Amino acid sequence: MKYLNHITEAIGNTPLVKLNNVTKGIKPTVLAKVEYLNPGNSIKDRMAVKMIEDAEAAGIIKPGGTIIEGTSGNTGMGLALTAIAKGYKCIFTLSDKQSKEKIDVLKAVGAEVIVCPTNVAPDHPDSYYSVARRLNQEIPNSFYPNQYDNMSNTVAHYETTGPELWDQTNGDITHFVTGVGTGGTVSGTSQYLKEQKSGIITVGIDTYGSVFKKYKETGIFDEKEIYPYATEGIGEDILPKNVNFDLIDTFIKVSDKDGAVMTRRLAKEEGLFVGWSGGTAVFGALEYARENNLTEDDMMVVILPDHGSRYLAKLYNDDWMRSQGYID
Repeated sequence: MKYLNHITEAIGNTPLVKLNNVTKGIKPTVLAKVEYLNPGNSIKDRMAVKMIEDAEAAGIIKPGGTIIEGTSGNTGMGLALTAIAKGYKCIFTLSDKQSKEKIDVLKAVGAEVIVCPTNVAPDHPDSYYSVARRLNQEIPNSFYPNQYDNMSNTVAHYETTGPELWDQTNGDITHFVTGVGTGGTVSGTSQYLKEQKSGIITVGIDTYGSVFKKYKETGIFDEKEIYPYATEGIGEDILPKNVNFDLIDTFIKVSDKDGAVMTRRLAKEEGLFVGWSGGTAVFGALEYARENNLTEDDMMVVILPDHGSRYLAKLYNDDWMRSQGYID
């Protein structure tokens, strides 16, 4: 008999799929790591399990405890699936820019969801970061994973995503491209790949309104770079400990519109029904390939972090896209 003891055992070993149509005019092979085929429909499943297992090993959370996390939705889903397997309760704080689908799916798997305002400073008492920290202090036997600064996030990708990409490409990968948010994916995967072949170039995808690109290039945390943006899941107005800038060779910024339009193209032209950050990463990868004259000898791998079902009311809604000026 071959079966899994729980759905979390299905996490990982997601396929690489060659992009064939949106890459017209691009010489390198461009492969997409389809992370929405994880059971929670996102790459965040990987580090969610790792953070909980490491907390259990350290005695930080005990049976019957509560997991409390600030999330853009996908980490919450991974934590919720793990919590179901292990008998924990979940409370998640989200910013009000996150899609209704993300909120509804967290409630569907038994989590309590608290929606917080987006347009406040990270240290404001009403920010989703602050509310999660406060609840962790107030609720006994609770665990605040803090995906931004919890290094189990990076370790999860060093142990799983990196080895998978190296194996799936037979070591031929030359460029690794991913959106950067909490930093675990880019740092853990990049560290593993660069240990196998130091010449691999890591391209971080950032968004306008986020601090990452300027900080990488100047070492300056410029608050003037911070302003509201619509893209979900990447970019930050803080510097998470999981973002290891030494492992990221360069950043490409992508606008909300360009990311949104490419996301829809991936669905229609490649059959890849992905979320906003996936389209943003592909757009940035193709821009990098053009600007740097990559050749047929290059192989780019791009992370597609989550599934399009989380964005039906926004990206895949023509009226909403028109209201934002993204399509005519």
